Amino acid sequence: MKRSLILAGLISLSLCAFNAQAADDQLFITVVKSTGFNWFKRMEVGVKEFASETGVNAVQVGPSKADSAMQLQSLEDAIAQKPQALLVVPLEAQALESSLKKAKSRDMIVITHEAADIENADYDVEAFDNAAYGRHLMEEMAKRMNYEGQYAVFVGSLTQTTHNAWVDAAIALQKEKYPKMELVGTKNESFDDVGKAYQITKDLLKTYPNLKGIQGSDALDVVGAGQAVEEAGLAGKLSIVGTSIPSYASDLVKNDVVSLITCWDPALAGKAMNQIALLISQGKEITDGMDLGVPGYENIRLDGKVIYGSAWLDMDKANIDQYDF
Repeated sequence: MKRSLILAGLISLSLCAFNAQAADDQLFITVVKSTGFNWFKRMEVGVKEFASETGVNAVQVGPSKADSAMQLQSLEDAIAQKPQALLVVPLEAQALESSLKKAKSRDMIVITHEAADIENADYDVEAFDNAAYGRHLMEEMAKRMNYEGQYAVFVGSLTQTTHNAWVDAAIALQKEKYPKMELVGTKNESFDDVGKAYQITKDLLKTYPNLKGIQGSDALDVVGAGQAVEEAGLAGKLSIVGTSIPSYASDLVKNDVVSLITCWDPALAGKAMNQIALLISQGKEITDGMDLGVPGYENIRLDGKVIYGSAWLDMDKANIDQYDF
Protein backbone atom coordinates (compact mmCIF):
# COMPACT_ATOMS: atom_id res chain seq x y z
CA MET A 1 0.00 0.00 0.00
CA LYS A 2 2.78 2.45 0.96
CA ARG A 3 4.62 1.65 -2.25
CA SER A 4 1.51 2.36 -4.33
CA LEU A 5 1.03 5.70 -2.57
CA ILE A 6 4.68 6.61 -3.16
CA LEU A 7 4.38 5.72 -6.86
CA ALA A 8 1.17 7.70 -7.16
CA GLY A 9 2.91 10.65 -5.52
CA LEU A 10 5.82 10.45 -7.92
CA ILE A 11 3.42 10.39 -10.86
CA SER A 12 1.63 13.43 -9.45
CA LEU A 13 4.91 15.29 -8.98
CA SER A 14 5.98 14.53 -12.54
CA LEU A 15 2.66 15.86 -13.83
CA CYS A 16 3.02 19.02 -11.76
CA ALA A 17 6.48 19.55 -13.21
CA PHE A 18 5.18 19.88 -16.74
CA ASN A 19 2.11 21.91 -15.74
CA ALA A 20 4.07 25.16 -15.53
CA GLN A 21 2.65 26.70 -18.70
CA ALA A 22 0.77 29.73 -19.92
CA ALA A 23 -2.99 29.51 -19.43
CA ASP A 24 -3.64 29.56 -23.16
CA ASP A 25 -1.16 26.80 -24.00
CA GLN A 26 -2.55 23.50 -25.24
CA LEU A 27 -1.73 20.57 -22.97
CA PHE A 28 -2.10 17.07 -24.43
CA ILE A 29 -1.35 14.19 -22.04
CA THR A 30 -0.75 10.68 -23.35
CA VAL A 31 -1.37 8.02 -20.66
CA VAL A 32 0.19 4.64 -21.48
CA LYS A 33 0.07 1.19 -19.96
CA SER A 34 3.58 1.41 -18.54
CA THR A 35 6.45 3.84 -18.99
CA GLY A 36 8.82 0.95 -18.28
CA PHE A 37 8.08 -0.87 -21.56
CA ASN A 38 10.30 -0.30 -24.59
CA TRP A 39 7.09 -0.17 -26.63
CA PHE A 40 5.95 2.96 -24.81
CA LYS A 41 9.42 4.46 -24.63
CA ARG A 42 9.23 4.34 -28.41
CA MET A 43 5.73 5.87 -28.35
CA GLU A 44 7.12 8.77 -26.31
CA VAL A 45 9.52 9.51 -29.17
CA GLY A 46 6.48 10.15 -31.36
CA VAL A 47 4.76 12.26 -28.70
CA LYS A 48 7.87 14.44 -28.37
CA GLU A 49 8.19 14.76 -32.14
CA PHE A 50 4.56 15.86 -32.33
CA ALA A 51 5.21 18.48 -29.64
CA SER A 52 8.29 19.76 -31.49
CA GLU A 53 6.50 19.94 -34.83
CA THR A 54 3.28 21.57 -33.62
CA GLY A 55 4.20 23.62 -30.55
CA VAL A 56 1.60 21.77 -28.48
CA ASN A 57 2.71 20.94 -24.92
CA ALA A 58 2.40 17.18 -25.51
CA VAL A 59 3.71 14.84 -22.82
CA GLN A 60 3.50 11.17 -21.91
CA VAL A 61 2.94 9.64 -18.48
CA GLY A 62 1.95 6.31 -16.97
CA PRO A 63 2.75 3.82 -14.23
CA SER A 64 6.16 2.22 -13.92
CA LYS A 65 4.66 -1.22 -14.53
CA ALA A 66 1.57 -2.61 -16.24
CA ASP A 67 -0.97 -2.44 -13.45
CA SER A 68 -4.61 -1.49 -13.98
CA ALA A 69 -5.04 0.33 -10.67
CA MET A 70 -1.81 2.26 -11.17
CA GLN A 71 -2.81 3.29 -14.69
CA LEU A 72 -6.16 4.50 -13.35
CA GLN A 73 -4.27 6.66 -10.84
CA SER A 74 -2.10 8.04 -13.64
CA LEU A 75 -5.23 8.89 -15.60
CA GLU A 76 -6.89 10.59 -12.63
CA ASP A 77 -3.76 12.64 -12.00
CA ALA A 78 -3.71 13.62 -15.67
CA ILE A 79 -7.36 14.71 -15.57
CA ALA A 80 -6.57 16.88 -12.54
CA GLN A 81 -4.17 18.87 -14.73
CA LYS A 82 -7.14 19.94 -16.92
CA PRO A 83 -5.53 19.15 -20.29
CA GLN A 84 -7.28 19.96 -23.50
CA ALA A 85 -6.77 16.39 -24.68
CA LEU A 86 -6.17 12.97 -23.15
CA LEU A 87 -4.63 10.25 -25.31
CA VAL A 88 -4.98 6.88 -23.59
CA VAL A 89 -3.68 3.36 -24.29
CA PRO A 90 -5.73 1.30 -21.81
CA LEU A 91 -4.43 -1.77 -20.07
CA GLU A 92 -7.96 -2.65 -18.97
CA ALA A 93 -10.36 -0.46 -20.94
CA GLN A 94 -13.37 -1.14 -18.74
CA ALA A 95 -11.50 0.00 -15.63
CA LEU A 96 -10.95 3.44 -17.19
CA GLU A 97 -14.44 4.09 -18.59
CA SER A 98 -15.71 6.04 -15.59
CA SER A 99 -12.67 8.34 -15.53
CA LEU A 100 -12.83 8.88 -19.29
CA LYS A 101 -16.52 9.76 -18.96
CA LYS A 102 -15.57 12.33 -16.34
CA ALA A 103 -12.92 13.78 -18.64
CA LYS A 104 -15.41 14.13 -21.48
CA SER A 105 -17.92 15.78 -19.14
CA ARG A 106 -15.24 18.41 -18.51
CA ASP A 107 -14.91 19.05 -22.27
CA MET A 108 -11.59 17.26 -22.65
CA ILE A 109 -10.88 15.59 -25.98
CA VAL A 110 -10.42 11.85 -25.39
CA ILE A 111 -8.61 9.68 -27.95
CA THR A 112 -7.73 6.05 -27.26
CA HIS A 113 -5.53 3.45 -28.94
CA GLU A 114 -5.94 -0.35 -28.89
CA ALA A 115 -9.48 0.00 -27.52
CA ALA A 116 -11.89 -0.23 -30.44
CA ASP A 117 -14.92 -0.94 -28.23
CA ILE A 118 -14.27 1.93 -25.81
CA GLU A 119 -17.39 3.93 -24.97
CA ASN A 120 -16.15 7.20 -23.50
CA ALA A 121 -13.83 8.47 -26.20
CA ASP A 122 -14.20 10.77 -29.17
CA TYR A 123 -12.20 8.40 -31.36
CA ASP A 124 -10.13 5.26 -31.06
CA VAL A 125 -7.08 4.99 -33.33
CA GLU A 126 -6.10 1.55 -34.59
CA ALA A 127 -2.96 0.97 -36.64
CA PHE A 128 -4.92 -1.43 -38.87
CA ASP A 129 -8.05 -3.56 -39.04
CA ASN A 130 -7.71 -5.96 -36.13
CA ALA A 131 -9.40 -8.93 -37.79
CA ALA A 132 -7.19 -8.61 -40.87
CA TYR A 133 -4.11 -8.45 -38.65
CA GLY A 134 -5.13 -11.56 -36.72
CA ARG A 135 -5.72 -13.49 -39.94
CA HIS A 136 -2.32 -12.35 -41.19
CA LEU A 137 -0.63 -13.72 -38.07
CA MET A 138 -2.39 -17.07 -38.52
CA GLU A 139 -1.39 -17.29 -42.19
CA GLU A 140 2.24 -16.65 -41.28
CA MET A 141 2.24 -19.24 -38.50
CA ALA A 142 0.28 -21.82 -40.51
CA LYS A 143 2.65 -21.52 -43.48
CA ARG A 144 5.62 -22.27 -41.25
CA MET A 145 3.75 -25.21 -39.69
CA ASN A 146 3.04 -26.67 -43.14
CA TYR A 147 -0.64 -26.14 -42.30
CA GLU A 148 -0.90 -28.95 -39.77
CA GLY A 149 -0.24 -29.67 -36.09
CA GLN A 150 -1.03 -28.25 -32.67
CA TYR A 151 -0.69 -24.59 -31.78
CA ALA A 152 -1.29 -22.32 -28.78
CA VAL A 153 -2.26 -18.66 -28.50
CA PHE A 154 -1.43 -15.88 -26.05
CA VAL A 155 -3.18 -12.64 -25.11
CA GLY A 156 -2.11 -10.04 -22.58
CA SER A 157 -5.41 -10.63 -20.80
CA LEU A 158 -8.94 -11.68 -21.65
CA THR A 159 -10.03 -8.07 -21.28
CA GLN A 160 -7.53 -6.56 -23.73
CA THR A 161 -9.77 -5.79 -26.68
CA THR A 162 -7.30 -5.81 -29.54
CA HIS A 163 -5.42 -8.92 -28.44
CA ASN A 164 -8.62 -10.92 -28.32
CA ALA A 165 -9.78 -9.54 -31.67
CA TRP A 166 -6.52 -10.73 -33.26
CA VAL A 167 -6.68 -14.18 -31.72
CA ASP A 168 -10.39 -14.69 -32.40
CA ALA A 169 -9.89 -13.82 -36.07
CA ALA A 170 -6.84 -16.09 -36.28
CA ILE A 171 -8.65 -19.08 -34.76
CA ALA A 172 -11.68 -18.54 -37.00
CA LEU A 173 -9.44 -18.54 -40.08
CA GLN A 174 -7.67 -21.71 -38.97
CA LYS A 175 -10.96 -23.55 -38.44
CA GLU A 176 -12.20 -22.40 -41.82
CA LYS A 177 -9.09 -23.08 -43.91
CA TYR A 178 -6.73 -25.44 -42.10
CA PRO A 179 -8.55 -28.45 -40.54
CA LYS A 180 -5.28 -30.29 -39.93
CA MET A 181 -4.28 -27.66 -37.40
CA GLU A 182 -5.53 -27.88 -33.81
CA LEU A 183 -5.75 -25.23 -31.10
CA VAL A 184 -4.67 -26.66 -27.75
CA GLY A 185 -5.98 -25.31 -24.48
CA THR A 186 -7.57 -21.87 -24.29
CA LYS A 187 -6.25 -18.33 -24.62
CA ASN A 188 -3.16 -18.07 -22.40
CA GLU A 189 -2.93 -14.81 -20.44
CA SER A 190 0.56 -13.40 -20.02
CA PHE A 191 -0.47 -10.14 -18.32
CA ASP A 192 2.33 -8.25 -20.11
CA ASP A 193 4.87 -10.33 -18.16
CA VAL A 194 7.69 -12.10 -19.98
CA GLY A 195 8.15 -14.45 -17.02
CA LYS A 196 4.53 -15.61 -17.24
CA ALA A 197 4.81 -16.19 -20.98
CA TYR A 198 7.98 -18.19 -20.36
CA GLN A 199 6.44 -20.38 -17.64
CA ILE A 200 3.21 -20.97 -19.55
CA THR A 201 5.20 -22.04 -22.59
CA LYS A 202 7.28 -24.45 -20.49
CA ASP A 203 4.03 -25.99 -19.23
CA LEU A 204 2.61 -26.15 -22.74
CA LEU A 205 5.68 -27.98 -24.03
CA LYS A 206 5.28 -30.59 -21.28
CA THR A 207 1.55 -31.00 -21.80
CA TYR A 208 1.68 -30.95 -25.59
CA PRO A 209 5.03 -32.44 -26.71
CA ASN A 210 3.92 -32.23 -30.35
CA LEU A 211 3.24 -28.50 -30.20
CA LYS A 212 4.22 -26.89 -33.51
CA GLY A 213 3.15 -23.28 -33.25
CA ILE A 214 2.70 -20.34 -30.87
CA GLN A 215 0.97 -17.06 -31.67
CA GLY A 216 1.63 -14.15 -29.30
CA SER A 217 -0.25 -10.88 -28.86
CA ASP A 218 1.57 -8.88 -26.17
CA ALA A 219 5.00 -7.58 -27.17
CA LEU A 220 6.65 -9.89 -24.62
CA ASP A 221 4.74 -13.08 -25.45
CA VAL A 222 7.10 -14.23 -28.20
CA VAL A 223 10.07 -13.33 -26.00
CA GLY A 224 8.97 -15.51 -23.08
CA ALA A 225 7.84 -18.28 -25.43
CA GLY A 226 11.08 -18.09 -27.37
CA GLN A 227 13.19 -18.33 -24.23
CA ALA A 228 11.32 -21.45 -23.12
CA VAL A 229 11.57 -23.05 -26.55
CA GLU A 230 15.28 -22.26 -26.85
CA GLU A 231 15.92 -23.62 -23.36
CA ALA A 232 14.15 -26.86 -24.32
CA GLY A 233 16.41 -27.27 -27.35
CA LEU A 234 13.51 -26.83 -29.75
CA ALA A 235 14.67 -23.72 -31.61
CA GLY A 236 13.56 -23.93 -35.24
CA LYS A 237 11.15 -26.78 -34.53
CA LEU A 238 8.22 -24.54 -33.59
CA SER A 239 6.74 -21.64 -35.48
CA ILE A 240 6.61 -18.66 -33.11
CA VAL A 241 4.98 -15.54 -34.50
CA GLY A 242 3.38 -12.53 -32.88
CA THR A 243 3.43 -8.87 -32.09
CA SER A 244 6.71 -7.51 -30.75
CA ILE A 245 9.45 -5.01 -31.52
CA PRO A 246 13.14 -5.48 -32.42
CA SER A 247 14.47 -4.19 -29.10
CA TYR A 248 12.67 -7.10 -27.42
CA ALA A 249 12.91 -9.91 -29.93
CA SER A 250 15.71 -9.19 -32.41
CA ASP A 251 18.18 -11.73 -31.02
CA LEU A 252 15.55 -14.47 -30.91
CA VAL A 253 14.60 -13.76 -34.52
CA LYS A 254 18.23 -13.73 -35.66
CA ASN A 255 18.85 -17.04 -33.86
CA ASP A 256 15.87 -18.71 -35.59
CA VAL A 257 13.98 -19.11 -32.33
CA VAL A 258 11.18 -16.69 -33.23
CA SER A 259 10.06 -16.98 -36.85
CA LEU A 260 8.40 -13.61 -37.36
CA ILE A 261 7.43 -10.54 -35.40
CA THR A 262 4.87 -8.06 -36.58
CA CYS A 263 4.08 -4.68 -35.16
CA TRP A 264 3.30 -1.09 -35.90
CA ASP A 265 5.64 1.73 -34.96
CA PRO A 266 4.45 3.00 -31.55
CA ALA A 267 6.01 6.40 -32.27
CA LEU A 268 3.77 6.85 -35.30
CA ALA A 269 0.71 5.67 -33.37
CA GLY A 270 1.49 8.26 -30.69
CA LYS A 271 1.77 10.98 -33.31
CA ALA A 272 -1.47 9.87 -34.99
CA MET A 273 -3.43 10.01 -31.72
CA ASN A 274 -2.14 13.47 -30.93
CA GLN A 275 -2.77 14.66 -34.48
CA ILE A 276 -6.42 13.60 -34.25
CA ALA A 277 -6.78 15.53 -31.00
CA LEU A 278 -5.19 18.58 -32.58
CA LEU A 279 -7.55 18.49 -35.55
CA ILE A 280 -10.55 18.25 -33.22
CA SER A 281 -9.24 21.14 -31.11
CA GLN A 282 -9.07 23.20 -34.32
CA GLY A 283 -12.69 22.41 -35.08
CA LYS A 284 -11.86 20.19 -38.04
CA GLU A 285 -13.97 17.19 -39.01
CA ILE A 286 -12.41 13.73 -39.05
CA THR A 287 -13.36 12.11 -42.36
CA ASP A 288 -12.96 8.80 -44.12
CA GLY A 289 -9.89 8.82 -46.37
CA MET A 290 -8.25 11.71 -44.49
CA ASP A 291 -4.46 12.02 -44.54
CA LEU A 292 -3.18 12.60 -41.01
CA GLY A 293 0.29 13.43 -42.27
CA VAL A 294 1.71 10.41 -40.42
CA PRO A 295 3.21 7.39 -42.25
CA GLY A 296 0.72 4.51 -42.22
CA TYR A 297 -2.16 6.91 -41.60
CA GLU A 298 -2.25 8.74 -44.94
CA ASN A 299 -5.61 7.28 -45.99
CA ILE A 300 -7.53 6.41 -42.85
CA ARG A 301 -10.69 4.33 -42.81
CA LEU A 302 -13.37 5.63 -40.48
CA ASP A 303 -15.86 3.16 -39.00
CA GLY A 304 -18.05 4.99 -36.52
CA LYS A 305 -15.57 6.44 -34.09
CA VAL A 306 -12.82 3.92 -34.85
CA ILE A 307 -10.01 5.14 -37.10
CA TYR A 308 -8.01 2.51 -38.97
CA GLY A 309 -4.60 3.04 -40.50
CA SER A 310 -2.54 0.67 -42.67
CA ALA A 311 0.58 0.54 -40.57
CA TRP A 312 1.67 -3.00 -39.75
CA LEU A 313 5.24 -4.17 -40.35
CA ASP A 314 6.58 -7.72 -40.79
CA MET A 315 10.08 -8.45 -39.50
CA ASP A 316 12.01 -11.67 -39.89
CA LYS A 317 15.66 -12.67 -39.98
CA ALA A 318 16.11 -11.12 -43.42
CA ASN A 319 15.00 -7.58 -42.60
CA ILE A 320 14.89 -7.04 -38.84
CA ASP A 321 18.15 -5.07 -38.87
CA GLN A 322 16.38 -2.37 -40.87
CA TYR A 323 14.42 -1.33 -37.77
CA ASP A 324 15.89 0.31 -34.68
CA PHE A 325 13.11 0.47 -32.08
